[in-house]
Amino acid sequence: MTDLTLNGVQIRQQALDRAAQTALLDALRAVAAAAPPYAPDTPYGKPMSVRMTSAGRFGWYSDRTGYRYVDRHPSGAPWPAIPPQVLELWTQLTGLDRAPECCLINFYGEGARMGLHQDKDEADFSWPVLSISLGDDGLFRVGGTRRSDPTRSVWLKSGDIAILGGPARLAYHGVDRIRFGSSDLLPKHGRINLTLRVVT
Repeated sequence: MTDLTLNGVQIRQQALDRAAQTALLDALRAVAAAAPPYAPDTPYGKPMSVRMTSAGRFGWYSDRTGYRYVDRHPSGAPWPAIPPQVLELWTQLTGLDRAPECCLINFYGEGARMGLHQDKDEADFSWPVLSISLGDDGLFRVGGTRRSDPTRSVWLKSGDIAILGGPARLAYHGVDRIRFGSSDLLPKHGRINLTLRVVT
């Protein structure tokens, strides 16, 4: 495992080996069966190019009324629990006793991207955000705490983990594109990204 810092964001390259990635993927299939992924609308009325679902006490949600956390899937069912191996990664990498309350799961198909944004719908920014990449490579771009700040980019590969904490907790970040088909972890390719957050 090698470490890289990009505008204050810590990146643990190859933090998860192939066996750990496969086990995590199996756990996520159970989450997706209980809370099927969906494509939300932005407040501007445009659908996002990623499909998403969540696990934990809360799920992150978006529609024309804004961005927020909700306690139920759009179907009305409660979100499933965060898989134990995901919680274990949080504890190992952050050293925190407090568990995350949301595991947002984004699926990037061919052509999907995520524009520059801040994770700022949480109540307390002193807790970090931990991001886990599975599947195809994603071009991760990180700036500063102002949208106008210069950005730097790195290709996140399957098994890489990024931690946004401290001064970089509110850094603007996004995924410009994926290299579709660059990994064989997912049978039909694509990228899965998990982000763990303390919400309250």
